[in-house]
Amino acid sequence: MLTYAQSIQLLFGLERLGMKFGLRGISRLLSELKNPHTKFPSIHIAGTNGKGSTASMIAAALTAAGYRTGLYTSPHLVNFEERIRIGGKTIPRKAVTELANRLQGSIKKHSPTFFEVTTAMAFAWFAEEEVDIAVVETGLGGRLDSTNVLRPLVSVITGIGMEHTEILGDSLEKIAFEKGGIIKKGVPCVTGISEKRPLGIIRKICRQNRASLVIATHYRAKVRESNLDGTLLDIVAGRTSLEKLRISLAGTYQIRNLAIVLETLQTLASASEFEVQEVALRKGLSAIQQFTGLTGRLTVLGERPLIVADVAHNSDAMRNLCDTWKRLKKNKPIVVFGVAKDKDYTSMVRDLARIGDQAVAVAANTSRARPASDLVAAFERHKCKTRAALSVEEGMRLAIQLAGNDGTILVTGSHFVVGEVMAALGRKRA
Repeated sequence: MLTYAQSIQLLFGLERLGMKFGLRGISRLLSELKNPHTKFPSIHIAGTNGKGSTASMIAAALTAAGYRTGLYTSPHLVNFEERIRIGGKTIPRKAVTELANRLQGSIKKHSPTFFEVTTAMAFAWFAEEEVDIAVVETGLGGRLDSTNVLRPLVSVITGIGMEHTEILGDSLEKIAFEKGGIIKKGVPCVTGISEKRPLGIIRKICRQNRASLVIATHYRAKVRESNLDGTLLDIVAGRTSLEKLRISLAGTYQIRNLAIVLETLQTLASASEFEVQEVALRKGLSAIQQFTGLTGRLTVLGERPLIVADVAHNSDAMRNLCDTWKRLKKNKPIVVFGVAKDKDYTSMVRDLARIGDQAVAVAANTSRARPASDLVAAFERHKCKTRAALSVEEGMRLAIQLAGNDGTILVTGSHFVVGEVMAALGRKRA
């Protein structure tokens, strides 16, 4: 029998196998678990950016409405269990251990990927715990993603950007085709895509599948107040009109995600018995982090100095983050930045150099991290004073030293960097 530590070691050992796309591996695992994915209704979410926040907002609203709501997202920041939640509570270690033991034979025989096993575990736990509904985020792409075994009540595609082009294709249309692969026959789809050509691809897939398409970009919003605690706004999206709605996520870019959420909940109510009344909607959206455990979205990790973390891990997300930082009228921060090798780091550095006072370049403890020396050279091309650190933890120590008690630190880039900073600060507090 595996212990919890051995179970985690077994799971992370699968990461060396890399990624395999297609549904054969996940279907085999789910068959061994008696096809748990057929035993609960779901909402399936794909998209280049915003799918984690969108999934969490939907789950928070459903949980506040009294539904037992599963939430499956990736990656985690500090602990594996963060990926799989019900009502905001993470999967217990005991359940991780039991599921790892049940799948151990198949893992050794067939060498599935880390994400295939994690997805199978999430679906098995949701079925065993008899969730009313699960909100499930794709890992990468959609068409060949392990989560695409689901037949959801609603499919959601948040938006399209140039990312993972070596896997998903080198144009927005090709990427839209991969994301649109989650659209099922007769299942309504909600999208936040506004670009004409990729939206055309989604329209075509919906027509082929006789799936209705709701375009969530025709909303009106007026921001009353915006700070690091969240946003107070009036919004009209579809048939929903709300005044003085508070969402507990900072950043005006979250309004686009909010419009998708409101359209999705309307579509869900039309397609099923799941309904979220206004009181529950307001309650859920005002406390998203408490209802779902979402973190790393302009999250305050410390007060003196002010430490803010955001997982803006690609160029579109970084542009949104930097625009929001300017609107929030915050001090120029010391930027702690590290990023994965496959990202367009030069455009990310260009945006950060505009808002940052100086930078600390770091590389997370993963083979996927871009060397800190590359980042230093990029920052210096924009005349931004930069230092390299040997580790993320050392980078944070240096940033705290540079900021002093009254300064501001912005930690961003890779999920791995934000996760390592959160773990380091957690140890320090403990």
